[in-house]
Amino acid sequence: MSMGGTITLLLAEDHRVVRAGLRLLLDRQEGIEVIGEAGDIAETERRAAELRPRVVVLDIDLPDGSSIPAIPRIQQGAPGTRIVILTMHTAPALARDALRAGATGFVLKDAPEEELLAAIRAAASGRTYLNPELGAQLAAEGPDAGGRPDDLSARELEVLELIALGHTNGEIASRLFLSVRTVESHRAHIQQKTRRSTRAELVAYAREHGIV
Repeated sequence: MSMGGTITLLLAEDHRVVRAGLRLLLDRQEGIEVIGEAGDIAETERRAAELRPRVVVLDIDLPDGSSIPAIPRIQQGAPGTRIVILTMHTAPALARDALRAGATGFVLKDAPEEELLAAIRAAASGRTYLNPELGAQLAAEGPDAGGRPDDLSARELEVLELIALGHTNGEIASRLFLSVRTVESHRAHIQQKTRRSTRAELVAYAREHGIV
């Protein structure tokens, strides 16, 4: 899994420029070695099983879907491998879902680089690292809080967050690698589950539940 004290890493990120930047940052760090890269969930599972990295830095949005359901599969194929989620999404419910699925770190893409490095080192030593602001929100909710309001799925939470941030259906489809029709379907389910029909009502709902 690693040689000596070196933390071996697999980078799972579909945007090549972002992945190259991450690799450049991580390769400069003493005691950290990037041993592989992947651009989608299927490749991540395959490469993790092959390379047995100590830590996988995993984007939450990959072309073949949300990576959260894949976390147990990755760890089954590579026992002992730790998962650090890297995402632009700030919904506390997504962090809760990721941790429940088996992730040991949750870092936002706009966080300082030191935060990602701290999460990687914590994960490698068996400790959990959570973005401080999200950690405070989860602690305030309490351990028994249901991670997803009104039984919204992880994907529906992602769509709702982007709606609340002002994105159109087309923009959401592009960001999440979905068809516009699929986004419209998710939006209809969200409206049905939350009993909110207009964009203004959805924005208010998202703010009330800490999704944005």
